[in-house]
Amino acid sequence: MLAFLTIFGSSFVIALSGAMMPGPLLTATIGESSRRGFKAGPLMIVGHGILELALVIALLLGLATFLNQDRVFAGIALAGAGILIWMAVGMFRSLPSLSLSLDADAEQGGHLILRGVLMSVANPYWTIWWATIGLGYILHCMRFGAWGIFFFFVGHILADLAWYALISGAVSKGRRLLNDRLYRGVIGACAGFLLVFAGYFVYSGVNRVIT
Repeated sequence: MLAFLTIFGSSFVIALSGAMMPGPLLTATIGESSRRGFKAGPLMIVGHGILELALVIALLLGLATFLNQDRVFAGIALAGAGILIWMAVGMFRSLPSLSLSLDADAEQGGHLILRGVLMSVANPYWTIWWATIGLGYILHCMRFGAWGIFFFFVGHILADLAWYALISGAVSKGRRLLNDRLYRGVIGACAGFLLVFAGYFVYSGVNRVIT
């Protein structure tokens, strides 16, 4: 049992250190939490977790070698940049009509889960992390059988959930201090950050192929 608790604890810490780093998912969570409240973070992590579970299974089936190829990384990076640009443009276009009204919250939970999936797919370094560090940890945990993998994944996803719930809660409480003008500024800034990430991903993908 001590081995499983060690796997859980180390997986939690490693995942938390990664979750705390800025990225498209964090930026999108801040923007959505300011508009839809606390539930945005947890629901986006549900989508993120579903995708991670699928990726873990795929890695166990041999996907890691394929993902580490330069051209594959470049393709993932460029596709991710395209998703980020699409999301950012949509955010910019919605700015004139944005309001802090939450009347539609109950109808849009599913979109938050989907956005969690899209923001994860859009980050090529998330995929490469799993194909390298994540896969190495999975292979270590496999020595303890299915329970080893289980404790690894639960520790990992709970770290994501804890951090993003904290961020979402802090941002949603801050809505009481926001008016529509300031709120639109927050969303516009988030959209700008997504464009910055998109540009960086384009550079990384092209650089991986030509060097």
